[in-house]
Formats: sequence, structure tokens, C-alpha cells
Amino acid sequence: MTSPEPKAYLSSLPLYVPGATRGAGEDPVVKLSSNESALGPSPNAIKAYQEYGNSLQRYPDTNCNFLRDALAEHHRLHPSRILCGNGSDQIVDSLTRLFAGDGDEVVFCEYGFLRFKLGAIACGATPVAAPEVNGTASVDALIAAVTERTKVVLLANPNNPTGTYISKTELTRLCAALPSEVLLVLDSAYAEFVFAENYSAGIEFVEDAGNVVMTRTFSKAYGLAGLRLGWAYGPTKIIEVFNRARLPFPVSGAAQAAGVAALHDEEYLQEVIKHNTRALHWVADRARKLGVPPLPSVTNFNTCKVGESGSSLALAALEFLASRNILVRPLEPYGLDNYLRVTVGLDRENEKFIDALGTFLNAEAARG
Repeated sequence: MTSPEPKAYLSSLPLYVPGATRGAGEDPVVKLSSNESALGPSPNAIKAYQEYGNSLQRYPDTNCNFLRDALAEHHRLHPSRILCGNGSDQIVDSLTRLFAGDGDEVVFCEYGFLRFKLGAIACGATPVAAPEVNGTASVDALIAAVTERTKVVLLANPNNPTGTYISKTELTRLCAALPSEVLLVLDSAYAEFVFAENYSAGIEFVEDAGNVVMTRTFSKAYGLAGLRLGWAYGPTKIIEVFNRARLPFPVSGAAQAAGVAALHDEEYLQEVIKHNTRALHWVADRARKLGVPPLPSVTNFNTCKVGESGSSLALAALEFLASRNILVRPLEPYGLDNYLRVTVGLDRENEKFIDALGTFLNAEAARG
């Protein structure tokens, strides 16, 4: 008996594996594997979500008007150029499918978010990885990777899983060098955590060009990962095409309500950022002292070098931590087999991680 056959290139499409949720020990789980918010969402967002329960029989606002207006006011943007979706990764994936296909190329960084590569393969395009320099995107390499077949360039800034970023000056060079017919998507999922003077989330580049889209998320700093809520800001023409192609109700009503409430609770957001900044540096400092230095991060995670490539030390550390129900992210799928990505947690979770990692490294050193 025959059956429908999917497009041939989908046979090589790997599954995206999210961060681990279960360990092997009996202690309470310390989940530092998915870059989730340590403090969780604003109480106001939780209240708005709960109150929306009385309206679950109604379809949500298809255009996300209240959320778009709130975003426009908060960021001083044009509401008509904002779109919302089921997480920023869904928006990036949709943009890739809209502008690239069979015979085209999609360019991204060597250690860029894994979904960039998978999204390119899923639409039949050829994924092209541009080399990085010391775990940081190289604008020269990105420019060099662009050919006449390139339709989309995807850049997470700051980047996941490395935590590094490129400056506004470098972004200016990239935008100036790209052909106007190539779409540049700036994924700024971690922008709320960055305070460097030379950083740009990308808004001004959207304003100045017709081929740049910035995407953002409520999953990180706003702690709404479970609701899958993202948004984008882009040129009118691109936003209109996206809206014509999208499904009728891209964002649930509950997610929209919680997003508006979270956006209005600036005081709580500053608490989240303050905790993250302090804890990020605390973990990084202790990790360096243990001999597992992290890459320079401006996000809510540290990506720590554990031994040399091919040594299997990072895998052994991962398994040891999991045996104590401390979950971190292996980066072998990215070609970083000697790195572990560790999300910022609560103080007691960060301390537990550092203590367990120190115990493991001391035991390894004793074995010689």
C-alpha cells in the first residue's frame, strides 16, 4: 500500500530538542536548560491571564490591536508596522518560508539559533552558516556568505546559545552591504537584558530600510514562555504580506491580555533585569574560578567551556548534574561539544549548580 510522500528534503530535517525537564535524581529539579525567567511573570500578567478565563468561548482579536497599541506606545513605534505571533521563533520561521524556498539560500551565523537552520531546510532552501570569531557573529563572514541565491539573512543579536552580541556599528555595516532584495531578520529576543551603549535592538534599522525586520519575545524577560507570545516590527510591505499569509488567529486571547499587562508593569520588569544582571555575573565569576570560563554574555544565560573539544568532559558534567536533578543545556548539536549553556536561576538554584559543578570538577581532578 502506498502513502503520501512528503517533500524529499524533509527526510534530512532533524527534530528540535528543547531543554531537558527531567533529571535522574530525587531532589527537586533545578531547571537551567531553557533560558526561562528565574522570577517568572508579573503578578499583573498572571491576573490578566486568569481573568481572561471568563472569555474562553470567544475567538481572540485577530489583529492583536490592544497588544500592538501597547507595544507601539511602549517602544514609540508605528502600530501598523507591528505584527504578533505564537512566539518570535514562529515569526522568524514564517518569514523564512515567505521569502525563501527551493533553490534559495538562507544565511545565519555558525553558532546561530538552531531553528534558523531547521527553518531553512523545512522550506527547501539551502542553509548557509557563516563562521564566527570567538563565539561572536562576524559581519565580514556574513557578507561574504551572501550570493545571488541568498534570500534571507537571520541574525540573533544577542545570540543564543553563545550570549554574545555585535555592536550597532557592525549592524550598520551589515545593513549597508546587503542587497535591498535580501531580507534581514534581527532576532532581538534578549534585548531587554542589554544595556551596552553600542547595542541596538534594531528599531532604527527597520525605520531606515525596506528589507529589515526586528523580532522580539515575551518569553525571556517577561516570563511568558508558556503562552508563546512574540512580535515583530518591519516595513509596511513585509508586514502586509505576512498578515495575508498567516492563520486567522495567530495569538490566543489569554496571551494577548497577559502580554499587555506584563508590558505595563515596568517596575516588575526592572526587578527581573536587576536580578538577572547580578546573578549572571555571579555565576560567570564562580564558573571562571572553577576553570570553566563562560563566553561574554549579555543575556540570561552563561555558556561555559568545560574541557577541550573531544574530551567528553562537558557530557560527563551534564550527566553528573542531571544525577542531582540540575538540568543545563548541552551544545553538541551546535558543534560546541565542550560547552554547556546555563540559564540564570534563583540564587539558591545558581548556588546549587556551582556547588555541584565544583564537586564534579574536583572529583575529575582527583582522578588525574
